[in-house]
Amino acid sequence: MARGASGDPTDWVTRAADDAIRHAQQRYGEDLAGHVITCASGASPSGPIHLGNLREFLTPHFVAEEIRRRGIAVRHLHSWDDFDRFRKVPAGVDPSWSEHIGRPLSAVPDPWECHGSWADHFKAPLRDALAEMGVEMEEVSQTEHYRAGVYTEQVLHAIRHRDVVEEVLARHRTKKADPVVESPQEAEALEDSVADEDDEPTGGGDLDRFPYKPYCRQCGRDTVRITAYDDETTDLSYACSSCGFSGVTNIATEHDGKLVWKVDWPMRWAFEGVDFEPGGLDHSTPGSSYTVGKELVKRVFDFRAPSYVAYAFVGFAGVQKMSSSRGGVPTAADALKVLEAPVLRWLYVRRQPKQAFTIDFGAEVVRLYDEWDALGRKAADPGRRDAQVLAFERASATASAGTLPTPRVVVPFRLLSSVADVTAGSAELIGRIVGDVGHEHASVADLEPRLGKAMTWISEFVPAEERTTVRESPDLERLAALSEDEELWLRQLLDRLPDHLELEPTTALVYGVPKLARGLGLDDAPTDEVKQDQKAFFRLLYQLLVDADRGPRLPTLFLALGAARVRELLTPR
Repeated sequence: MARGASGDPTDWVTRAADDAIRHAQQRYGEDLAGHVITCASGASPSGPIHLGNLREFLTPHFVAEEIRRRGIAVRHLHSWDDFDRFRKVPAGVDPSWSEHIGRPLSAVPDPWECHGSWADHFKAPLRDALAEMGVEMEEVSQTEHYRAGVYTEQVLHAIRHRDVVEEVLARHRTKKADPVVESPQEAEALEDSVADEDDEPTGGGDLDRFPYKPYCRQCGRDTVRITAYDDETTDLSYACSSCGFSGVTNIATEHDGKLVWKVDWPMRWAFEGVDFEPGGLDHSTPGSSYTVGKELVKRVFDFRAPSYVAYAFVGFAGVQKMSSSRGGVPTAADALKVLEAPVLRWLYVRRQPKQAFTIDFGAEVVRLYDEWDALGRKAADPGRRDAQVLAFERASATASAGTLPTPRVVVPFRLLSSVADVTAGSAELIGRIVGDVGHEHASVADLEPRLGKAMTWISEFVPAEERTTVRESPDLERLAALSEDEELWLRQLLDRLPDHLELEPTTALVYGVPKLARGLGLDDAPTDEVKQDQKAFFRLLYQLLVDADRGPRLPTLFLALGAARVRELLTPR
C-alpha cells in the first residue's frame, strides 16, 4: 500500500493533486498564497449526460477536494460546450428538429418544452444530481463567453497564427489513431467526442483550413464556407450552403462563431489558467485533442498544458427497464435512484481513472451495498486506515457539504429490498419488520435515504418476472398432493409457529423442522440427510407461498407475511 511522507495512505487523487500543485508552482512560484489552482472539466450538453460522462465531472472534483484539504485555494471550473453544433436528431424526438442541425445547442428549442433550450434541458438534471453528490463547481457557458466577446482577443490571436495552427494540425492528422471500441454502448458514448475530434479545419486552401467558424447570420447554422478574410479589418466573408446567404462578419466586433475544437480547448487552458483537467482516452491518443493541444497551447498561446489524466469507459448493465425516451443510457440521476450519493461517488474514486468498469443495476446492487457497509465498518477503526478507507472517506464527505446523507440506522440493502419486494413497498410495514429483526429505529426516516432507494430498485430496476408475488389463496391442488414427509414438515412448522414472529426464532424453526423430522433437536448440527431435506422443504415453502422454487430468505418472507397469512397459505384443507 502506498503511503505519503506523513504516513497517510495515498491514491490516484493524491498524485493528481500533487501534479496540479506543481503545475501552478511553475507559474506562480513555490508560495501559492494569493493564487487559485484551477481544476477544469468540460462537457457538451448534446444529450443525456450519462455515467461515462460523469467521470469528466468527478475526476477534477476529487482532485480539487484534495487540494482544498491541504489548505490551498482551488476552484473546479466547468465549461458547458453549449456553443457546439447540434449534430443529429435522436430517437424519440420529432424528425422536424432536423431543421436545427448545425445550430448551437443553446439555440435549439427544447422539444419537451420544459427548458429554455436543448442545452438547458440536459444541463438541469445533471446539476441536480451533482448537488446531491456534493459536487460544487463554477460554471461557464461557452455560448455566453463567445457571444459576449470574452474570447475575442484569443480568437484574433489564433487567426493571426493560423499558419502555425495548420502546421501542427497537419502533422498530427497522419498520426491519428482510431479509438478502440469494445461494445455498442461504448461506441455510442464515444460518438460525440469523436465528432469533436473531427471538428477541425480541413480542405486544400488557406481559407478551408481557417481555425474559426461562424454561424450563418441568416439561418443560424454553421454550414458555411469562408470565402475571404482581411487581416487588417478582421472582416470575414462566408457563404452558407443551407440557406444560400452570403455575408460578412467582423471578428473583432461581432461574435458570430467559435474556434474549432482542437484550437478552442488549448485556448481555454491559457485563458482560464488551467492547472489540471482530465479527458477520455479517445482525447489522448496520437493525433487527438490533448496531444495536439499540448503543442498548440505552447506555440500559439505561450502556456504550458495542464496536468492531465485520461479516463476509461464506464459501462452499465441491468437497465432493461430504462425509459426509451432516454435511449437506454443511464445518467447520474438514474443511478441515484438506487445508490446513495456516497456509494456512487465511491465507484469512481476507488478505481484508477484508466480502469474501465461497469455499473450494474441488477443483482450486483445488493452485493455493492454489502461491500460498502463492510468498508464503513473497517473505516470506523483508525488502526485500519489504508487506501480503501481513504476512498471511503473521499466518497463520504466534501469540504463544503460535509458528510453526505446516509441512514441514521444502517440496515442491509438486501434486507430492505427483500422486505420491500414481499410487502409491495409499504414503508410502514417495512419499518415494522426491520425493527422486528433487530434494527431499532424511531421512524422510517431513520432508514432513509436507503429505504427509498431499495423500494425504487425493486419497483423500477428488477424485472417483474424476478420479483416475489405472494399467492392470493392457498394452492389446494399442491396441498392435496403432499408426500408423507411434506405433511410432517408442514405440521411440525405450523404447530410451533408463534403468533408474533421474530427473526432468530423464526430462522431456527424454518431450518430446524427437517431436523425435528429426523429425531434431532433444533440446535443440533444438520446431517447430510437433513441438508437434503432442508432444500426440499424450502422449495415446498416457496412453491406454496410465492409460487416459485426460490425467493427472498424464508425468515424474512415469514416476517413480511405475518403468522396468520403463513398459516392460511400452508394449511391443508
